[in-house]
Order: sequence, then C-alpha cells, then structure tokens
Amino acid sequence: QMQNLYELFLATDATQVEINPFSEGHYEGGEPTVFCVDAKLNFDSNAEYRQQDIFAMRDVSMEDWRDVAAEKEGLNYIGLDGEIGCMVNGAGLAMATLDIIQLHGGTASNFLDVGGGATADMVAKAFNIITSDPNVKALLVNIFGGIMKCDVIAAGVVQAAHEVGLKIPLIVRLEGTNVDAGKKILAESGLDIIAADDLDDAAIKAVASIKVNA
Repeated sequence: QMQNLYELFLATDATQVEINPFSEGHYEGGEPTVFCVDAKLNFDSNAEYRQQDIFAMRDVSMEDWRDVAAEKEGLNYIGLDGEIGCMVNGAGLAMATLDIIQLHGGTASNFLDVGGGATADMVAKAFNIITSDPNVKALLVNIFGGIMKCDVIAAGVVQAAHEVGLKIPLIVRLEGTNVDAGKKILAESGLDIIAADDLDDAAIKAVASIKVNA
C-alpha cells in the first residue's frame, strides 16, 4: 500500500498525498481492517500540461476569485484580509513589505509579485485586481529596479491609476534602474502620489494614509 501511494505521488506530479484520518473497523461479518476516511492531494501546477485530466476537475468557484483572476494574467498573487494593497517586484521584497507594514500597525490585503518581466499593461491589470477588493483602503507600490526598470513600472502605475479611476491613497517607492526617469514620469502625471524614500518610509506613509482617510 505504501508503494502504491508513492507511485501515485510520482505518476500524478503530486506535491502532497495525505491520508488523514485512518480508522479501524470491519464490515459486517468481516475481519478488522483499517479504513482511509479522508485524503488530501495537491498537484504541481507546472505539470498541468502533463496532468490535464486531473486539472480539468479543478473547481475555481471554491477558490479566492482574486487569485484566479491574477493567475489568468500571469501574476503571482495571494489574497489576504488586510487594508493595504501591495504591488512589489520580487518575492523576497514582497514578504519584507508585508512584514514592515505589519510592524507599523497596518495589514496587507495581498501578496503580489509582478516579477522581473512585467510590462505597463501587466501593472495596469495588477492595479485592477488589487483595487477590485473593497477592503483595500490604500495602495503601496514598492519597486527595486534591477531587471524590472523603474520607468516601465512608473508608466504602468500612471496608466493603471487613470484606467481604474483610483480613489484611494497611492504610495510609491522606486529605487534602481532608471529610477530618475521613473520619478519624473510620476511627478508629471498629475496624480496625487505619495512618494516614499525607502521601504520603511513607504510603510509608515501607507498606514498613516488610512488613518487620515478613516
């Protein structure tokens, strides 16, 4: 039986095969035996092309609609239950942003990593997803430009803010490649953007903006 479980794990590109709980009992007139009462299986989404029959059974109605929408746009997004929307490039920086927001008394509404290859259009789509959450009271953009250029992000921020008709405070921290060009785009956009010098400053201003507008 354990060998069969292992073969199932490999054959289905599973990331988890869990049987819990077990129960001891017997059929009427039968010998005592062990029953598998419940099970949980997770599968590697990168293997969807190999496991089409399994992924065809996916029921997106049971998932967070924000996660589903972001996945369709190629964004790394996880919905949370806070009030500050976050758009960051890089998973490590995104996690640090969530931690710093909490340190200063705020809560994040999401984890969103736009990655290193984001375009202005992807940034606009990220804004749409974040701001469609009615719990979001402020939006923090935290970008460290390496592969991702600050001017591209800035153009996307301006485009997105106009498209969604942004009504909540927008806090932006840019640093790295083409940062001066990015800041110039934001400054000339006509948008009411709260500029931040670093991550700590950005988090403080994001939390304060919610209190001011409460």
